[in-house]
Amino acid sequence: KVDEKKTYLYYAGFEQCTQIRYRLLTGLAISEDGGNSFVRYSDKAILDRSHHEAFFRGGPFVMHDIDTYKIWYAAGGDWIDLDGKSMPVYTANYLESDNGIDWGNKGKVVLYIDEASEHGFGRPYVVKNNDSYAMHYSVRKKDLGYRLGYAESQDGIKWTRKDSELGIDVTAGSFDSDTICYSALITVKDKTFMFYNGNEFGKDGFAYAELQSAN
Repeated sequence: KVDEKKTYLYYAGFEQCTQIRYRLLTGLAISEDGGNSFVRYSDKAILDRSHHEAFFRGGPFVMHDIDTYKIWYAAGGDWIDLDGKSMPVYTANYLESDNGIDWGNKGKVVLYIDEASEHGFGRPYVVKNNDSYAMHYSVRKKDLGYRLGYAESQDGIKWTRKDSELGIDVTAGSFDSDTICYSALITVKDKTFMFYNGNEFGKDGFAYAELQSAN
């Protein structure tokens, strides 16, 4: 939300390719009526492919923090073979902008994958609490598919992974028996809810979980 009328909507766009399966880039649509309608800012991606991030600059989450626009996103330029299928490899990167439109060509890596068991991070969702940050994200596991992850930071750049503290996993025999991904949070009065997708990127359904006190 830029002001009372203007809202920026950042989204991921998939571009089909010939030599690789696809590219994943970031677009922007703008609303001038408080979010009731949107118009694409440009036919060109605002996070377009670059020399350093050739195939993936998508899964964006943008925060207008004081006078700076901050974006956390999935970035990379490699593929690996997993059981005969070409799969993307990307890290979680970070950039800043003065206007939310013009960004640099190379972000700072803020979360590295565990190459032994992971090959990428899905779209991060960042919450600022006073002077600290919390990041909810999806982890692309090599042998398990998507799982949810969680990290904390004091500056939004240096993160400590605390995936095990999230307290939620797949549910046998249910819509989320194989995959949980793409979490998003909302706080209503004194309760915080996390919405997330189930199997096949949410094809089988989505659900919510309620934050419980550590005590």
